[in-house]
Order: sequence, then C-alpha cells, then structure tokens
Amino acid sequence: MTKKRILPPDRLAECKAAHDLFLSKKNELKLSQRKIADAAGVTPAAVNLYFKGINPLNAQFAAVLSEQLQEPVEKFSPRLAAEIDKLTRATPDRSLPTSNAVMIGPLDTWDDETPLDDDEVYVPFLKEVELSAGQGRSCIQQSPRQKLRFGKLTLRRQGVQPDEAVCVTVRGNSMEPVLPDGSTVGVDQGTTTVSDGKMYAIDHGGQLRVKTLYRLPGGGVRMRSFNREEHPDEEYSLGDMQEHEIVILGRVFWSSALW
Repeated sequence: MTKKRILPPDRLAECKAAHDLFLSKKNELKLSQRKIADAAGVTPAAVNLYFKGINPLNAQFAAVLSEQLQEPVEKFSPRLAAEIDKLTRATPDRSLPTSNAVMIGPLDTWDDETPLDDDEVYVPFLKEVELSAGQGRSCIQQSPRQKLRFGKLTLRRQGVQPDEAVCVTVRGNSMEPVLPDGSTVGVDQGTTTVSDGKMYAIDHGGQLRVKTLYRLPGGGVRMRSFNREEHPDEEYSLGDMQEHEIVILGRVFWSSALW
C-alpha cells in the first residue's frame, strides 16, 4: 500500500491560507473552484487538492489564483511571491523550476516542408502591419508565412473550430510571469464574448494585446495584466472601446513559453 504523502507544515499553511482567502472572497467575486480551474488550465479536482493541502502550491497556480482572488500572492504565500518576483526579474537564459514537469511523449522535429499528418492543421499567426498611408498607424493581419501545427483533437477538446484558430505572439512584460515576452498563445476567434477572468487577444487600434478581461456595466471592459505593479488596470466603456478602436479578437485557449 502506498503511504499517503503529508506536506511539510509551511506548505500546508500556504494551502490553508489560500483556501481561507478563497472562502472569504468567493461570494463577493462570484468565484468557484471550477472557475479557478478553468483560468489555471487544470481540473476542479486539482484545485481541491491544492486547497486541501494534498498537493503543494506552485508559482504558476499561485499567480492565477492571485489574479482570480484579486489579492497579492503574498497574502497566502510570501515564499511563492518571492519566487515569482525572482522569475520575473530573471534573465532570458534562466529556467523555471522543473519539479512539476511531466514527460508526455517524444518530440518530433518538422519544418514547413514536412507534410501534415491526417489529424493536424496549420494555424496562422496574426501580426501588426504598419499601413502605407503613414502616420504610424497599423492594423492586424494574418502573416503569410508564420504558422504552427495543431492536432485537430487538441482543438476539438478546447471547443475550437480549426478555421477559427489563430496564434499571437505576446510582447512586453505585462503578462509576466505567466506569459513572458515572446510567448505564443492560441486564440479562438469564435469566442469573443467576455467571461470574467479569462485571457483574450485584443486589437487595440492596430496593436495586438493579450489581457485578462472583466465585464463592466454598459458593455465596457476592464483589462488586467498579471504584472499589475508596472501595468495597472485599464477600464474602457463601450464608447471608449469604439473611440479607441478596441476589438476583442478571441479567447486564449493555449499558450507556450520558452524560458
């Protein structure tokens, strides 16, 4: 019989503090473990294991939980807050801890000349293109060359139609540490209705942006970054969105980052 693992007291205390904070905020913020799970890309059962102190909290889940609870990570884990801060300030050749990494299979190399498998599709990239009319204006267009392969099953599991999937490159540090500069995200253009706390790609007057969105009364939105210290919330009414040419391109359903 496998002996049940017991976390050290400090890790248990972090889990309990996180759970207590969730219980104190869930009614105010209309939160549930499923909503947190969806934002973190895990199952509700996994969230429950964190809250019960069976699995220790990690930096990635702590960052998402902080975003959902609208409270700093320090509130439930000064240790992970320091770790996230260290990752944010790390140089590009530094690596994330790999203690939670799981090998899911071998990697296949491919290039643009490699034929697609039967269960694969190409997903194009969106990019900013400066207009020839000048004055520094730009627009969002599909790249004629950049593309990624996705399995059709992967897209189906996320409820994404292959012809509505595009990729976007994240620029800047506003979404660190979850999405470092240069990360790639998959975007479902078929889902543009805002669900509070989910990430979306946005066309902001010809600038590509990736933000967590929250609905505001009257059809406006609040844009939130993970790096809120340097990038405070932005609020736009429906009229502001029209004036600033803000268009929600789609919901982020997948991400990839190299550290």
